[in-house]
Amino acid sequence: MGRGKKYQPEQVVNLLRQIEVAVANGKTTALACKEAGIVEQTYFRWRKEYGGLQVDQAKRLKGLEQENSKLKRLVANLSLDNLALKNFASGNF
Repeated sequence: MGRGKKYQPEQVVNLLRQIEVAVANGKTTALACKEAGIVEQTYFRWRKEYGGLQVDQAKRLKGLEQENSKLKRLVANLSLDNLALKNFASGNF
């Protein structure tokens, strides 16, 4: 019997946070779970398993999220630089 998609712990925590924010903003748990691509049963199981993250784990997660944001900005800037160089090389400037 096949099981669903495997999620990394960081993905689980992010999905839990996403669902909690959606519920806090007035969505039902069922709708928030559907939008996140999981069933309610999975949400409640994950909440029970991952809901009590230790402080050091939460700090590490926050640090990883900040690093991810910096890396995304870096990639965006490099993409713009690359596009500018392509335009320059083709004479479209």
